[in-house]
This record gives sequence, C-alpha cells and structure tokens, in this order.
Amino acid sequence: MLVDGKWTKEFHPVQGVDKKGGFVRKPSSFRETIGSPKFKTEKNRYHLFVAYICPWACRALALRSLKGLEDIISISVVEPQLTTEGWKFGTYPGASGSNQILNATYMHEIYSKADPQYTGRATVPVLWDKQSQTIVNNESSEIIKSLNSGFNQLLEEENNEKAKINLYPDHLKEEIDELNEWLYPRINNGVYKTGFATTQIAYEEACETLFQSLEKLEARLDTKSPYLFGNKLTLSDIHLFMTLIRFDLAYYGLFKANLKHIWDFPNLLAYTKRLYDIPAIKNTVNIDHIKQGYYSIKALNPTGIVPKGPQNLFN
Repeated sequence: MLVDGKWTKEFHPVQGVDKKGGFVRKPSSFRETIGSPKFKTEKNRYHLFVAYICPWACRALALRSLKGLEDIISISVVEPQLTTEGWKFGTYPGASGSNQILNATYMHEIYSKADPQYTGRATVPVLWDKQSQTIVNNESSEIIKSLNSGFNQLLEEENNEKAKINLYPDHLKEEIDELNEWLYPRINNGVYKTGFATTQIAYEEACETLFQSLEKLEARLDTKSPYLFGNKLTLSDIHLFMTLIRFDLAYYGLFKANLKHIWDFPNLLAYTKRLYDIPAIKNTVNIDHIKQGYYSIKALNPTGIVPKGPQNLFN
C-alpha cells in the first residue's frame, strides 16, 4: 500500500479484520462527481483505469459501453496478475500496454500523482481527469451513476440514442439503492468476506450469509421477468452480474464459497446468461484475465497454479 505517497508494503488482499477475524474493506477515498463545477462534462477529458479481473471495475466498463461513451471516455486496462506492487500496466494479452496517460508502471503511481501524500490502497476502477491530472472518483457504485447520466448532454448533442438509456430511473432510485445496499455486504463483498476470512467462525458466518442470500435471489427471480426489477435493466443488475459471472470461475474454488455452484441455481444461472448475452456486458467478461488474476493472489494460492476449469460458464 501507499504511505504518504510512497509504496511501502507488499500487496496483500486482506485490508483489515474485525474482532472475529472477518475481512474489512477500506472505504474509497476520492468521491467527486461528473457535472460539478470542478469536473465539468466534456468530451475526451476523462479516462478510466480498469482491470478485467475486478468486478467493481467491470461495472464501469459495462456502463461505458451501454451508454455509448467509448468515444468520450478513454480507458487503460491493467494486466490481470496482481504483483507485489499491486496492479501493473503491461503487455499481457487484453491489457492496454504501457499506460499512455502518465507513463506509469503501476497503478499506485496514478494515486501518488493525484495526491503526493496519499495513504491507502491503489484500487480500480479509477475515473481520472486528464485536464486537472487528478482522480475524480474511485468508488465504482458512484462512478457508474456518473456514467449513467453525467454525459447525456454530450450524447444528445451527437444525436446518440443511448442518451435515453437510464439504468437508474427516478421512480426506482429508492428501491435500487435499497437493493444495492443489501447486495453489497451479502453478495458483492460477501464473496470476499468468505474468501479473505482469517478465522473459521468468520469464514462460516460469511459463507452461510452468502448462500442464504443467493437462495433469496433465486426465489426473487422465479418469475417471467428478466431482471431484478421486472423488464427494466438497472444498476442493481450490473452490481449482481459482475459477482455471479466470477463465482464458478474463482469464488467457488479459491474463496471456498463452495456450498453450491451458480449452475445449481436454475434461475440465477438463466439470469446470468441473459445478462451475458447483452453485448455491452459480455464485452466486460475476460475469462482468462479473471482466472489468471484471482489465482495470482499468493496469500490464497502460493503456487500460482491456475485451474483448467470450469471451461463452460453455463454448464
């Protein structure tokens, strides 16, 4: 991690623990919004730093594609393997090569550029302002809200029909926020609380909560409606999908979240495939990066061996 803007500690996935030995994720540090006086809506001003392994980063990738922002917001994709200094820019297939924005080698250099005294972890996604050379936001749930509506004026000026796409409509905002607040500790971060637990009791509690929550979602999707809120694709679907698509690839084996596979939940399986079949979402899924990335975490997999399976996401 960074201390006063300098890399001082070898990367470790466990950011903190509670009294029971449960995983505690540190909060994001940069929380500005596109459209504010400081960060005006402009074409080619902003840049996304992402990793295909990371569910949080791929939320941002999905919104960028769903909203047709590819020509408005540029991106850099880091290599999948986590190094002793965290995310690295490089030439692994599917990565962007050397970072074209700041000529950086590691993601933590981006944080030090934004704040030379920054202390904390260098995570993705990062929404970067090329004009003021700083980080706008590194909290995925807020970044995707900005991407959902923050660039509509530009899209409308270009007569881009995707300006009409809204995954966070006014009449559902309260329900979406409520569901996302339920999903985060039980599912999205629940897999990490399971995988990064440091005691048996913390692991068992997290694992039980995770699978009880999956059962509730299985029941919720036992309808003819395609999405969590009926026929309307929302931010909640993006939150959930990014965890589900990684579940059998990494969380089941590496994180010991192994009471059931996702393919053991018929409704969740069909739901995951339904979202995967949306091109803008499918483009965020890089199976090789996901497996190479998660299984590079030495604290969980010291040999670095990457499993051959599963080879079929929808067995």
